Amino acid sequence: MPDSRSHRGPHPEDRGLFKPGTQDLLRAAVYDFCWLLSRGYNDHSALKIVGDRYALAKRQRTAVSRVSCSDVALCERRAKLVQPEQIRGAVLNLDGFNLLTTIEAALSGGVVLGCRDASFRDLASVHGTWRRVSETARALELISRMIAALEPAECRWYLDRPVSNSGRLRALLLNHAASVQLPWTVELVNDPDQVLSQAEGIAVTSDSQIINRCKAWFNFGRLIVEEHIASAWIVDLGIDYAIES
Repeated sequence: MPDSRSHRGPHPEDRGLFKPGTQDLLRAAVYDFCWLLSRGYNDHSALKIVGDRYALAKRQRTAVSRVSCSDVALCERRAKLVQPEQIRGAVLNLDGFNLLTTIEAALSGGVVLGCRDASFRDLASVHGTWRRVSETARALELISRMIAALEPAECRWYLDRPVSNSGRLRALLLNHAASVQLPWTVELVNDPDQVLSQAEGIAVTSDSQIINRCKAWFNFGRLIVEEHIASAWIVDLGIDYAIES
């Protein structure tokens, strides 16, 4: 069935799955999942153990997986995290769909997960196709305003070529840049994860695999949400301390 959504908001079950009364349970699951990851369990096996123990629904298991990481990964991610005051004069490499969908989800009342590495991640991933939604224009406005304020030397967007309508998003980004006089570039590439992981400059993403592999990353999505989207539904499941032995 064609994707006919006009918003990137919450799933119908999310109000029950992520209500305040469930969050202590989910944080306990995150703790256990991180404990297992820190001891060498693979993601799939660890999530099965934890999900079954706490009788988690599928979307709750997805949330636990997205917010978590091992102790080693947490330390490495913290060491590579760039602060806003370090952006001026730097090269920014933007994970286009990742950043845009996070801001769209926050604007439309979708779940925004507060993660262990301090990033914000959403549950509204792009699966093979991208569709403009009601919040897209506002998301681009916030992103471009923040980029202008941070004053990077260069700003490069990377979009997944295989995703349907990626060409339309590229045109939209370039038209928006021209309207606000921002000299950013937009490239369609077959594997943005590889490009962003290896490119010189700072990766703008909340994708855990890119963060693990890149030289430096900037927590841009969280900055925008915290400074400009007071209505965002943030479900903070992160634990920022080392798991005890």
